[in-house]
Amino acid sequence: MTQLTPAERTMRARLGAHTSWANTTDRSARTAAAREAALRRFETQVDPEGLLSPEERHRLAEHARKAHMLKLSMAAAKARRRRAGGVA
Repeated sequence: MTQLTPAERTMRARLGAHTSWANTTDRSARTAAAREAALRRFETQVDPEGLLSPEERHRLAEHARKAHMLKLSMAAAKARRRRAGGVA
């Protein structure tokens, strides 16, 4: 068996991902379980004891999710600036 280079492994993985998504007719249904799991994680983060009402827990979890995504966006922007030779 021939050893693949890192670039070839990446290409093979991308090929598999694109092929898989090309055969997916309902993208939303395919990712529903992951979205639910992520929301549960944020709900547990904001209400570990389960004391809040479901509505309040959901509202706070949505804010925690948005804060998490903004933190990721800021880190990505910082990395892009650093790679471009700008100030981090």
